[in-house]
Amino acid sequence: MIKTEKILHLKSSRGRKVRVVREHYVREQVPCCSALCQADCVNDGKLLSGEVTHYVVPDAGVVVDYLEILEFRELQGVVFTQTACQAVQQSKGRRQYNRLRSLLKDPRHDCVLFANDFQEYSYCPREKGEGQDKWQTRCVYSAALWYYDHLAGLKPVVMITEDQSAVAQYSSLNSGVYVVSIQDYLQNFWPELQAAHELYCSISQALQEKENEATEREYADHLPAEVLEAGIKSGRYFQGTLNVNKHRAQYEAFVRMEGSTNKNTDLNSDVLVCGSRNRNRAVHGDVVVVELLPKSEWRGRTIALTEGQAEEKNGEDSQSQPMPTGRVVGILQRNWRDYVVTFPPREETQSQSRNSQRILVVPWDQRIPKIRISTQQADALQDQRVVVRLDSWESTSLYPNGHSVRVLGRVGELETEVQTILIENCVHVPPFSEAQLREMPVNSPESPWRADPGQVSARRDLRASHLVFSIDPRGCEDVDDTLSVRRLPGGKQLELGVHIADVTHFVDEGSLTDLEARARATTYYLADRRYDMLPAVLSADLCSLLGGVDRYAMSVLWELDAQTLAVNKVWYGRTLIRSSYQLHYELAQALLNGEEVEIPELARLAAEERDGRLAQLTQALEMLTHIARHLRAQRDRGGALELEGLEVRAQLDEEGNITALVPRQPLEVHETVAECMIYANHWVARKIQESFPQQALLRHHPPPRQEFFCQLVDSAKAQGFTIDTRSNKALADSLDCAVDPMDPLVNRLLRIMATQAMSNALYSSTGACSVDQYYHYGLALDRYTHFTSPIRRYADVVVHRLLTAAISLDKGAGPSKALASNKELQEMAQHINNKNRAAQQVQKLSTELFQCLYFKEKDPQTDQRCVADAVIYAVRANGLLVFVPQYGLKGALYVRNREGQVVTVRQDGSCEWESGSVQRYLDHISTTCSSGTSTFSLFDHITVRISVKHSRCHSDSLQLDMISNKPHQSPEPQNPQPQGRSQLVQEVVRLAEEASQQAQEKATRGSQLSREEREFCQSKGPNLYSLLEEVRELALMDLSTCGGEGGLEMIARVCTTSA
Repeated sequence: MIKTEKILHLKSSRGRKVRVVREHYVREQVPCCSALCQADCVNDGKLLSGEVTHYVVPDAGVVVDYLEILEFRELQGVVFTQTACQAVQQSKGRRQYNRLRSLLKDPRHDCVLFANDFQEYSYCPREKGEGQDKWQTRCVYSAALWYYDHLAGLKPVVMITEDQSAVAQYSSLNSGVYVVSIQDYLQNFWPELQAAHELYCSISQALQEKENEATEREYADHLPAEVLEAGIKSGRYFQGTLNVNKHRAQYEAFVRMEGSTNKNTDLNSDVLVCGSRNRNRAVHGDVVVVELLPKSEWRGRTIALTEGQAEEKNGEDSQSQPMPTGRVVGILQRNWRDYVVTFPPREETQSQSRNSQRILVVPWDQRIPKIRISTQQADALQDQRVVVRLDSWESTSLYPNGHSVRVLGRVGELETEVQTILIENCVHVPPFSEAQLREMPVNSPESPWRADPGQVSARRDLRASHLVFSIDPRGCEDVDDTLSVRRLPGGKQLELGVHIADVTHFVDEGSLTDLEARARATTYYLADRRYDMLPAVLSADLCSLLGGVDRYAMSVLWELDAQTLAVNKVWYGRTLIRSSYQLHYELAQALLNGEEVEIPELARLAAEERDGRLAQLTQALEMLTHIARHLRAQRDRGGALELEGLEVRAQLDEEGNITALVPRQPLEVHETVAECMIYANHWVARKIQESFPQQALLRHHPPPRQEFFCQLVDSAKAQGFTIDTRSNKALADSLDCAVDPMDPLVNRLLRIMATQAMSNALYSSTGACSVDQYYHYGLALDRYTHFTSPIRRYADVVVHRLLTAAISLDKGAGPSKALASNKELQEMAQHINNKNRAAQQVQKLSTELFQCLYFKEKDPQTDQRCVADAVIYAVRANGLLVFVPQYGLKGALYVRNREGQVVTVRQDGSCEWESGSVQRYLDHISTTCSSGTSTFSLFDHITVRISVKHSRCHSDSLQLDMISNKPHQSPEPQNPQPQGRSQLVQEVVRLAEEASQQAQEKATRGSQLSREEREFCQSKGPNLYSLLEEVRELALMDLSTCGGEGGLEMIARVCTTSA
């Protein structure tokens, strides 16, 4: 080891130049991380493949500016030097540096880090007077040369740089090391990688235009980092995440405080940020620092409905009470992502461009400001959705700068709109790669899968001793849970069993399949398709606990007292099961009701044997129901909440395609299965937390903030009910009492409002929170986790591994692999939380898309399907929020328009617009005009007309207009079952298929989806949707995340049947 000095010229946070001299040690033995190494380097971890044609070493400037191109998986054999990584850290900040580190850790990318600064023969000290860029380029070239010599010339090395002088200087020095520009490299080595070529052109144009910024300052400079830190500590400034109100995106945003040490009693809520100037270049999702304005400048949250983006003249009645109001003085972390944009109409493009090629594009997400990009294809990109990324937002620019990444497709096409929804929510679900599929076990007619004899002997075999069965939605393919119940010998004890698919047996930790599942974190359900977390050979076959086949399971078995149902003993372990019956909910409920039904598994048996086995199955279901009622009563006594949700289920044809989507009727068997799953999750949570107090993954549900209950309390008060929100028990009891015998929808809407007030249930590591924070508010349990759905939730996979380690610990053996530390587990939990929120939002937006597509083809003036009954559930300053039960819709309904006209009611109940005024009260709103006064109260039933409001740049939306103040009388009373959603999905899917067929006939664009996409349930065509609102999934929505009335648009879900 040789000691030397390293001189760094850095800039302080205030912009001053600082010269830093550090001790630096270099050594001869530094890992090269190549499979071709002949020098016996100690290479741990990833190795560069020896099968590539060359190795590529990017210059520091290339890594800083063109990292997106280097992220293409097609580019293999990439050597990132420490010089380039340090350049990214210094010039791009922590977020980009972490992105590069993640790329280097990802085994799916063939790239490594070479510590050239510590290698004796590649280290280059900086010469006196040498510019930093020149020095970094020289260091990278020296590393490339060392690499070529170290591998004895077995592999040519290509250094890529955008410095043309470096190309001229170094390209002819060594025959084995080639120095070329990025453009030349792509053209010569990757001529068919069109996406990389387009991305290079886009980034290059953005970099060229960056120098042409105006010099006049449009925004205040952000304060230096040390000033922000000191201000936060002193309580002068407050940090939090910026949430823009999508209904008033230009004028209203909120900052949620995050762990503030502030003792200011005024800050018991969010901080309001009004206008783009006070937002000071912060983008929705950024972590910002705010300074409070004087109290005289505080304003209230807008409570009026907002139509479009135009700011209305807000009177005192259109704002809430003044709340803390502030301005952004600094940004701690940019959380920029990919954005989908639309180019403006051609005439606007021409007026913008003038002498430049810079265009202001409009993001699909209304919360994001317009983005300025440089392009020469503005005309060609008309009517297309385009993905862009932000590069910078200087104080001299009114808008952020960015560059285009790729084109999605034409505006309005179903596939384009679906991909837009995925990208806007950071959901990346490509087909599973060949390398991942090679890790999968084989199960084919020629080579059927069989249980391994070693596994059979190591597991508890329940095939002969236990009656195991599953109860799932009709048509379910990924059966991840089964049940068993029996009376033990002697008759004094019962045994309840929950058996879950043993996914971790097939998915090794750290494997490519595991990494992909971790990245996805969940299965994504859309209205017409799903994107699986695991390949279909696992999710729909070997891990699916199908009937009549041997399967590996992780089981929890309780021995219960037959009289009191108290737990005497609990057993955890790996088992081998064979499910006897694959029931769906309606079939199981029919058996419990004593109805005559046909069980497919019993169809071919003789009558006597069939009757005996049917009686055995019915007895097991009755015993299971008895236990579930007891478990539910236990939780009810503890304060468990039963909230209302909008649930649907899919009807599938023989090929598994959607034919209808209908509201699911609540059945007792839903609750029975849910209680068993909750019970298993609870006991597994206890086990892993007791075994690993500092590194167990739990799911906690914090109590909601009391201010979120305001709408619920006020609405109930208007109907004469009192809602007590001091605890979950008090809330549950008061909701049970808030029943209107004349209108059951009143209690349903109150429960929906209670669900909307809830905070999100979140995963966390036990070492990251105190014991009292383990509590699950909605389920009234002291500890809870997710164990029962490992096929579709990665959190359950983590819990299975923890449970396996806990079982090994009980046997006196340590875990086979080191467990994740508390820090690593908490980071994983946060990732899963983010992906779960994205999955919920994708599902919601997909449903809204299909709703719009369904009504788009109908004439609202003549088609009776566009007229429906609606219930008023909230009053705003200029309108109402209503719920349409027939279609499961929620939306805004204006009683005053932009022209100042108000809705007035004629004698026959029909509505029309007249000039007049509006007066809002706690429980109703009144309009007054020359013909009289009309009043609309909470929970009134009215008739609305549904139409589609088209938007070129954003998503289409549904528009609701009141046509009568009386309940709507359906023209087909003989059909009591609401069929709106089933018609919706059925008809939209049919139209999409017709459009697809026409496109195939007229165009030669080729098949829209690959064989892998069709094979692994990721096709464009209709697909399985039966788990859309599975009873085991708790989705307690957080009202505050949307700001204003946006939170009221969230789809509520059932609280007690999930978590």
